[in-house]
Amino acid sequence: MPAERLSMRKIYEILRLKYGHGLSNREVALSVSVSRSTVADYLLRAQAAGLSWPLPDGLDEKGLEQRLFPSVSPERQQSLPQPDWVEVQRELRHKGVTLALLWQEYKEKHPEGCQYSWFCQQYERWRGTVDPVMRQEHRAGEKLFVDYAGQTMEVLEGKTGEIRKAEIFVATLGASNLTYCEATWSQGLPDWIGSHVRCFAFLGGVPEVVVPDNLKSGVSKTCRYEPELNPTYQDMATQYGVAVLPARVRAPRDKAKVETAVQIVERQILAKLRHQRFFSLAELNQAISQHLHALNTKPFQKLPGSRQSLFHSLDQPALKPLPATPYEFALWKKATVHIDYHVEVDGHYYSVPSRLVKKRLDIRITSSVIECFDRGQRVASHQRSRDKGRHTTVTEHMPPAHRQYQQWTPERFLRWAAKIGPLTTQLTEKILASRVHPQQAYRSLMGILRLGKSYGNDRLEQACGRALVIGAVSFRSIDSILKNGLDKANEEEVAAPSPVVHDNIRGPHYYHPTLQ
Repeated sequence: MPAERLSMRKIYEILRLKYGHGLSNREVALSVSVSRSTVADYLLRAQAAGLSWPLPDGLDEKGLEQRLFPSVSPERQQSLPQPDWVEVQRELRHKGVTLALLWQEYKEKHPEGCQYSWFCQQYERWRGTVDPVMRQEHRAGEKLFVDYAGQTMEVLEGKTGEIRKAEIFVATLGASNLTYCEATWSQGLPDWIGSHVRCFAFLGGVPEVVVPDNLKSGVSKTCRYEPELNPTYQDMATQYGVAVLPARVRAPRDKAKVETAVQIVERQILAKLRHQRFFSLAELNQAISQHLHALNTKPFQKLPGSRQSLFHSLDQPALKPLPATPYEFALWKKATVHIDYHVEVDGHYYSVPSRLVKKRLDIRITSSVIECFDRGQRVASHQRSRDKGRHTTVTEHMPPAHRQYQQWTPERFLRWAAKIGPLTTQLTEKILASRVHPQQAYRSLMGILRLGKSYGNDRLEQACGRALVIGAVSFRSIDSILKNGLDKANEEEVAAPSPVVHDNIRGPHYYHPTLQ
């Protein structure tokens, strides 16, 4: 029924515009400044009362109100076929089902039954007697509400004796109120994503929408109208085919369902575990699981069935299937492609097509795979490596004959090194020879040769000599030698070692024809 009764003037106007001028419900609503649902409700009342336009002569405002909102005597109420209000409540949770449709179906079965206005009034009166948790009308399989409980649980680490506090993740389905909860060490992104994955597995399917609070792990940038999701959270939602609709800031009604579920979990699960001592997270979750089963199978006080039975009849058939493989946790970062057409992830270097040099890419990082994206298009994928300072290079990513970017070549680095000194040149040759592809050495060489700007070429030359003697030919080693003043050594210590022979190195004669 409408939230409030309209004035007779507005009711007359609704009927006149609809039946006298043939306007649509939307157009009538705009003209009269009411909602479309209110227009539809009054039109249905008029239909149930057998009214048409123009209204019968002699029908005054009082008579019209009585026709639209007829009162039913107690004796008449007792004789009318009574709808099954529990079934009405359950049916309203299916998509597209309205109170008007259910009344029409009721009238088909009971032509002598009550009119629409009485049907609405009685339903609202019945709803007022039901537990507020069950009173909310959410569509089957539509929304999953998620949040963390304000209460934590203590876990005593068996090895260290340290007491750690575990966070409690809570999720509940809108239609059936089936609840899921578990303990995690934090509210951080890995735990947040992991809890979602395990919750979907618990449900055996995926809802249409997940409604989180504006937790930083889920929402990178809060906004009342356009919140920005964390890229990893969005990545998970894409794989499961679920929409994420964060609750609006300072809009408690958006998350009332999960706040109620949190309160129930705290009272019926956590409170019962308050005297138990747990020595691992797994032990705590096992205890939570036992009480969670009891909560979901506990009969409702004023409705037939339980959360579990309601889930099987309502939500479960409406859930979308799980993906073939569970989501693998992935972090996202941005990285600029270096001149050697590699990007750096945790100290290891991965190649991308050489045409992307100097471009900024999105990098997706899982425990086993590194994926590189250029404006949403995947351009490279590599098995993840834990070897710091090493390269993973795909031959197809290289420029043809290593000449596409000719301003950076082994020869150019050798010419640069020759200007500093012979020891620097030999170290450059040694680093170039140590790589399968010379391009893999460019990043280190650029860092080494630029140290001359900070410390001077003379000190860099001595540092290179010392690095060659001790066999520490890397940027980090030479940087450390210079920082600690170890380049100031005896000349005997930095005598030039034997030249390096390698296919990538043409030698000094190539750059000095007079030496040939």
